[in-house]
Amino acid sequence: MDRRSFLRTSAIGTAAAASTTLAAPLYAQGNRTLTMVTTWGRGLAGVHDAAMHVANSITEMTDGQLTVDVRAAGELVGAFEVFDAVSSGQADMYHGADYYFVNQHPGYAFFTAVPFGMTAQELADWYYHAGGQELHDELGQIFGLKSFLGGNTGAQSGGWFRNEITGPEDFQGLRFRMPGLGGQALGRLGASVQNLPGGEVYQALASGAIDGTEWIGPWADQSAGFQEITQIYYTAGFHEPGAGLSVAFNRDVFDSFTPAQQKICEVAAAECHQWNLAQFLTNNGAALQQLVAGGVQVRSFPDSVWDAFGRASQEVLDENMSDELFARIRNSAMESMAASSAWIQASEGTYRAQRDRVLG
Repeated sequence: MDRRSFLRTSAIGTAAAASTTLAAPLYAQGNRTLTMVTTWGRGLAGVHDAAMHVANSITEMTDGQLTVDVRAAGELVGAFEVFDAVSSGQADMYHGADYYFVNQHPGYAFFTAVPFGMTAQELADWYYHAGGQELHDELGQIFGLKSFLGGNTGAQSGGWFRNEITGPEDFQGLRFRMPGLGGQALGRLGASVQNLPGGEVYQALASGAIDGTEWIGPWADQSAGFQEITQIYYTAGFHEPGAGLSVAFNRDVFDSFTPAQQKICEVAAAECHQWNLAQFLTNNGAALQQLVAGGVQVRSFPDSVWDAFGRASQEVLDENMSDELFARIRNSAMESMAASSAWIQASEGTYRAQRDRVLG
């Protein structure tokens, strides 16, 4: 049995075992407190806000019948342990970025972001109207989870570097923090890729343990303080063009909710997706201006680097196509992206180009 099959079998087994401890008698009628573990350090701009927002929405909309207790990374389990904690029933739900869990199944990357993948709007189009949510649910069933999109960072930055990137060869031996399939693609260019929780990135960069990092975008990056360490900043990246965040419930816990409570959880997650996206986009512009005023040098990768990113990304995506569920998720996402993108470019793309031309 290969490792992925073992992980699936183990997840199903632990979910089945959890069902014996999370049966209906444990959750009788009345108010309940749900433990939400997260992949975010407490106070991380935007991402921890999203976890708190969806938790508060569920608590308020159920009049406290479901009270969500948020535990940040490290307070109950580590950032990358939340998946197993919820799958096994040690915690009731998590908020995080599902691409942290590609070792469980590579298909999870699509519900955060894949390199050269969907923008935030394209992700929402696929998720809510072209089969994405159903595929997220099918994937979650393997591991005893019920998942929803529950936040979005918008397009993420290319990252912070100690030295300017002039060609693909500059990634050779570079110690760089980047999770998900984007990180795997960067590894194809010779980078030593690190997958660090958000709360550990500043210290790793400051100490020299890594040479560079991506995080999110100007607002979150400024809040994290990366400009105190290096001032070379690439504002466009290939790896996360519209990164979705997820809320996942232990499936037995979710199934024990009333239909009204289940719908409230679904609606709260969807509302948080839009609320969080607007939060990031509202704050990024002003933060970038402040970074530039403070001496940060804004850079763009040359075309040769973008071409190398593209080749490496296709290799990483293609090598997972032997997995039937991954293939279905990828094909569904790319078909939806192509359809959405064509109209967005023909309508909004043309309009924005003309607006910029007319208004200067």
